[in-house]
Amino acid sequence: MSGNKVLVSGASIAGPALAHWLSRRGAEVTVVERAEGLRPGGQAVDARGVAKEVIGRMGLDAAVRAARTDTAGAHYVDVDGNILQTFSAEDDGGDGFIADIEILRGDLSQVLYDDTRDGVDYVFGDRIAELTQEADGVDVTFASGERRRFDLVVGADGLHSALRAMVFGPREQFIRHLGLVLAFYSVPNEFGLDRWMIDYQEQETGRSAGLRPIPDATRAMAMFSFPAADFEVDHRDIEAQKRLLRAQMADLGWLSPRILAHLDDTPDFYLDQVAQVVMDRWSNGRVGLIGDAAFCASPMSGAGTGLALVGAYLLAGELAAADWDPAAGFAGYEARMRSFVEANQEIGRLHVQSRAPGSDEGSDAEPDMDAFTALIDRAINGVELPDYAGVPDSRAAASSATS
Repeated sequence: MSGNKVLVSGASIAGPALAHWLSRRGAEVTVVERAEGLRPGGQAVDARGVAKEVIGRMGLDAAVRAARTDTAGAHYVDVDGNILQTFSAEDDGGDGFIADIEILRGDLSQVLYDDTRDGVDYVFGDRIAELTQEADGVDVTFASGERRRFDLVVGADGLHSALRAMVFGPREQFIRHLGLVLAFYSVPNEFGLDRWMIDYQEQETGRSAGLRPIPDATRAMAMFSFPAADFEVDHRDIEAQKRLLRAQMADLGWLSPRILAHLDDTPDFYLDQVAQVVMDRWSNGRVGLIGDAAFCASPMSGAGTGLALVGAYLLAGELAAADWDPAAGFAGYEARMRSFVEANQEIGRLHVQSRAPGSDEGSDAEPDMDAFTALIDRAINGVELPDYAGVPDSRAAASSATS
């Protein structure tokens, strides 16, 4: 069956990436996004291992690399700015702590949108208000009042997914707060930042502050984190979030006061809990989930973008290979992704634990480095990318016709 109508909710990274592959496989794709347009800036996101292979198969390697932050590496410093430890983007073949492909979330979103905008119907400033599943389709009512029918609906609307709550149950069932809060926002580059990220961590409290380069050399991306067992601030109340950040960072040393001085004039402030989404299944009938909505591994995993890109490739491929049967397609997608997701979520949890107050004190236990190395390899490369021979691919057909 071809010409299936698929609605994707969310236009950050997972949504446009899925739209790319669905449209290549012959689906008619609509992406709805509640924001009025693409959100700029945001944290730096990485692509490692198999995720880089997906970017290549999308034909977007050059475009993504052109938009990179071009970070050379990271310096960890003490309160006086003295370098304690250095990581290079060339470590581990570009798949190390600082990835060879590092790009601001908003810039990657723009690349994916530009790639798909001509073949995908993007609807900004709207959202799914209601949906009703039937045996042969899904009836959707949008907040604007428009009603449409789709064959499949996929939620790519992030950690706080409204579609997940609507179809699968309250967010509390699936979100696991890891006890840390992160904040990001851009600031004028008055710190002499070149191509190196700098990061300060206060071991006694578990708090951190950092600066990383971005493509606009006149600006830098500020980063803060602090432990929080409970997190009650509304993720849409920006002013309350800024008050919380000021209170938590008031006495943190290093460059923190200068970075905080730009809190009120930044155009792209973001703060949220470090959390994971853990679900037994990522589909319910004709409705599925992808990216952070399904299996958020947290920013501390360094893998959210990779999971979204790989998941998009596999979900579209499995649905097309199953002749768009939702039960078979979603089952194939989950079976291929589950171990990969679990490895990356474990990396995220371990990274949070390593930054806990006093985490480097009082332990005589030697870590099992062989097991840790195997876990990292599974998190970077531990998923097969089928070629999906025989499955429609419009770009492959166009390429062969012009060659």
